[in-house]
Amino acid sequence: MSDLDFSKLTSLNVTIEDKIAHIQLCRPEKLNSMIPEFWSELPTVVNQIDDYSAARVIVISAQGNYFSAGMDLAVFAGMGNLFGGEPARDAERVRRMVLELQASFNVLETCRIPVLAAVQGGAIGGAVNMLTACDSRYCTQDAFFSIKETEIGMTADVGTLQRLPHLIPHGLARELAYMGRKMDSAEAKDCGFVNQVFADQETMIDAVMAIAIKIAANSPLAVTGCKEMINYARDHSVADSLNYMATWQNGMIQMGDIQESMKAGQEKRLPEYKELHNKISLLKPK
Repeated sequence: MSDLDFSKLTSLNVTIEDKIAHIQLCRPEKLNSMIPEFWSELPTVVNQIDDYSAARVIVISAQGNYFSAGMDLAVFAGMGNLFGGEPARDAERVRRMVLELQASFNVLETCRIPVLAAVQGGAIGGAVNMLTACDSRYCTQDAFFSIKETEIGMTADVGTLQRLPHLIPHGLARELAYMGRKMDSAEAKDCGFVNQVFADQETMIDAVMAIAIKIAANSPLAVTGCKEMINYARDHSVADSLNYMATWQNGMIQMGDIQESMKAGQEKRLPEYKELHNKISLLKPK
């Protein structure tokens, strides 16, 4: 914890309290658009929280009335510099750029802890890409979601088209992508994209934090196991997933947390679980 310093971020505000990391998009005057700094700051912050076991849950929200207008125009302007040279080399450079952008959101999926998103107002383009990589999504009644890339002449390329069909019916995912239309909060709830809809932002944040507190009270080893297994099952057959589950338990079910849970129940107190080891310590000499 003492090694982490989030005071110099440009696009994000980060606080950690009660084992919950709250990452806020903090450019409300610009509709929290995703400037170039955002694409490096987000993965750095998430990786540091995970590497240092600084929190057991991450909550992502946004300041102001709008969650995010997506990719900032400055990023699109910079893309123009990728063209005009030898075509094959230009194409290879574009591919690396897209992979780098994808990696900024992949960390939400690969980090060991759950990531909850709280959305108000609009979530456009890149914001939808980010939300699909989160574990659970919540929104206000005025929220809407749009795969805007189609309307500006490009195909969404940072995760929406790969993850959204696993979250909502395929036909609806295709309709939203082909049309670029808005999906309002009621439709998002009906199709399962968001877990709950709230009247306003304050109520939503309070409720999502309450959910995060409940998650953080559980064994971090059990929770990370749930995340790992659910993500694996999404991408593999039932048979493969069951086999992986058995292999995971062979190494992870060491009874310590189970015994603590049973003892806490007998003593009528909350269990006290040890944190996961810092990932960063694996690279440092003892």
